[in-house]
Amino acid sequence: MKNIYRVVPVFFSILFFCLPALAQEPVKIGMITTLSTKAGYLGEEIRDGFKLAMELEDGKLGGIPVELIIGDDARKPEKGRQIAKRFIERDHVQILTGIAFSNVAMAVVPKVVRQGVFYISPLSGTSFFAGKGCSENFFNVAWQTDNLSEVIGHYATEQGYKNVYIIAPNYIAGKDNVAGFKRFYKGNIAAEVYTSLGQADYAAELAALRAAKPDAVYFFLPGGMGINFLKQYAQAGLSGHIPLMGPAATDERLLKAVGKAAEGVINSSQWSADFNNPANVTFVAAFKKKYGRIPTLFASQGYDAARLIGSALREVGGDVAREKKFRTALEHADFASVRGAFRFGANHFPIQDYYVREVVKNTDGDFTNTLLKKVFNDHQDAYVRECVR
Repeated sequence: MKNIYRVVPVFFSILFFCLPALAQEPVKIGMITTLSTKAGYLGEEIRDGFKLAMELEDGKLGGIPVELIIGDDARKPEKGRQIAKRFIERDHVQILTGIAFSNVAMAVVPKVVRQGVFYISPLSGTSFFAGKGCSENFFNVAWQTDNLSEVIGHYATEQGYKNVYIIAPNYIAGKDNVAGFKRFYKGNIAAEVYTSLGQADYAAELAALRAAKPDAVYFFLPGGMGINFLKQYAQAGLSGHIPLMGPAATDERLLKAVGKAAEGVINSSQWSADFNNPANVTFVAAFKKKYGRIPTLFASQGYDAARLIGSALREVGGDVAREKKFRTALEHADFASVRGAFRFGANHFPIQDYYVREVVKNTDGDFTNTLLKKVFNDHQDAYVRECVR
């Protein structure tokens, strides 16, 4: 019997060391975004860019296994709140991302970041989050909402436009964008018109616009709103007569839907599909191969959001509970952005370059954006001084 007792521990020791190492539990990431309604393609682009980053790492980010859980907010704040609650309480996510519209972000983000959840925004970045409502757990990889309209305002002033007509939807991102445009535009405002969020018919606004006789039009109408507006603008016979300018106004999905009606539209961006840096070349080629289309700037932001998260996960070995180290790693942004140079300001918003583009017809007969010029170098938002944590 003594011999048996001596053998048994040895046997179990051998068995223990022969067992394969337990696989690391994936880090759960919750994506709340708009996938339905006519604005749903914005969420699709964000989702597809994010998922591509995971696929290129065989289901990992920064070498850490991740699980992406996706919920459609349908552009409704209450639905966004419900999804966030489910993700946190049932699925135990520690990282959220994906929100496209600022009305949803305002309903979801302040509460979740107070709960210790990290929120990485691939799009919505209102003045509130950049300034008085900034949080140590909020990071935006796109732009502060005003920034792209600041580019358009600067361009309109350079072009010598003296009387610009403004049209935007009546919600926080619409107001922020108009504020950004007016911050850099030095001419007269012919009219400042706010439409309903999700509006489809612009007949009344276009009649008023024609009567105002502006020398240019600034518009911020994201998603399906922009598609309808551009088509109706052309149908009203205004295309080619009154120049159109807008922030991120003519992404590749919108151009596919609108076609010639968008030709000549001036738009602003921090990224372009033809940027010739290694990270972007890899991204664009992989996106085309995977999805059969040119990525939009929204897809590029979903991709960069994933890459940023991966850079921080790598630093903490996948242990997001090491909050301070994870936050510091996010702040360092140690990843190759598809836009090139990228760094965060003190409010966790990008400091980056901005460009104007024009919609042109390419040699294949398709409509696309071509870079005109760089407008801002290393540009920071106007609200960073209000951020006190």
